[in-house]
Amino acid sequence: MRIARFSIDGNVAFGVVEGDKPDELVLDIIKGIPFADFELSGTKVPLSKVRLLPPVLPNKVVAFGRNYAEHARELRNEVPEEPFAFFKPATSVIGPGDEIQYPSFSREVHHEAELAVVIGRLCREVPRDRVKDVILGYTCANDVTARDVQKREKQWARAKGFDTSCPLGPWVETDLDPADLTVQLTVNGEQRQLGRTSEMIHPIEDLIVNISEAMTLLPGDVILTGTPAGVGPLNVGDEVAVTIEGIGTLTNKVVKRG
Repeated sequence: MRIARFSIDGNVAFGVVEGDKPDELVLDIIKGIPFADFELSGTKVPLSKVRLLPPVLPNKVVAFGRNYAEHARELRNEVPEEPFAFFKPATSVIGPGDEIQYPSFSREVHHEAELAVVIGRLCREVPRDRVKDVILGYTCANDVTARDVQKREKQWARAKGFDTSCPLGPWVETDLDPADLTVQLTVNGEQRQLGRTSEMIHPIEDLIVNISEAMTLLPGDVILTGTPAGVGPLNVGDEVAVTIEGIGTLTNKVVKRG
């Protein structure tokens, strides 16, 4: 199922997205939260009448870099033998339709389309054969990066963690095999990135085993799994869209930070 987080009339709720045609989608409001057993209320709202929010508010976003060989090579980086993790703060997260604010301290901001994993329950030291049990589902992500800052600063906190640098959405798809999905990104309708999740160096199971060895993962935490080749610049006024097979499309516009 597709689980969305949304606001309507000043209230925030979760709902299950129903329907196939974009102009006929409705939300059946969830009683409670999707991280435990829940019931549908039967109260349905047209998707066109709500504002979609980030599908979750993560305690932390754990991102894995250089997880596609061609992407590592295009930036002249070595392909890591082990998963290579960094963090994006919760304040970097925005939802579908929200604006990416071009940071004042950068002159070279890049897009990075990624499959995101949403954790469904508290877990630590997850065995590889139990990884599926801790996953709620999957969503689209854009690991927006101040590339010039990343190049000159040893830590990536500012380059990867600035406000609005982690668009997520449009919803969480719970019934999905992530092994071989198309990941693509367009800027103003022009295709920039096209890859498949089967090209990952380290699969999702290895990523979650790796990070859960070190820290506890909480419901709603997000794991970014890396980006395929084709990253490139974003400019003020651009509309950037990440589309992942079986999930949907996450669209955001780039604006000048005001």
